[in-house]
Amino acid sequence: MTEIRVVRGDITAQEVDALVNAANSSLLGGGGVDGAIHRRGGPAILEECRRLRSEHLPDGLPTGHAVATNAGRLPARWVIHTVGPVYAKRDDRSELLASCHTESLRVADELGATTVAFPAISCGIYGYPLHLAAPVALAAVRSAGTDVAEVRFVLYDDTALAAFEEALHSHP
Repeated sequence: MTEIRVVRGDITAQEVDALVNAANSSLLGGGGVDGAIHRRGGPAILEECRRLRSEHLPDGLPTGHAVATNAGRLPARWVIHTVGPVYAKRDDRSELLASCHTESLRVADELGATTVAFPAISCGIYGYPLHLAAPVALAAVRSAGTDVAEVRFVLYDDTALAAFEEALHSHP
């Protein structure tokens, strides 16, 4: 059974097998978590993303899908890139958000990763409200049927931490 933890911290400092990157579909870096992972991980991650784009993903990575690269200078072995949905009040995109988590864990299983750190996918510039995203993320991880032993949600501030802690404890 997968142990699920929520912690406040910097995802780029996590010593895990795989870090999940809240990427954009271009895979060529961006702001928020994506920018931090690329900055700290160095050019090796971007080089591998460019190779993936040229060889396998000419139109970019679709929302809800996941793909892995090396982790460059990060203290992890791999980075699993996933593209979260942009939040829209009138369009329920929770299935896409859940898919980001289950697909990332599927890729982690293919890699043999046993520890995975997730950010709050789609909760930054993509505008997904934390109180809606946290239960979706946790339910997706719980139902994933993964061999990953530990999933750690690494949250950037007290508000995000509180939302994920509440979701974790209200649906054990």
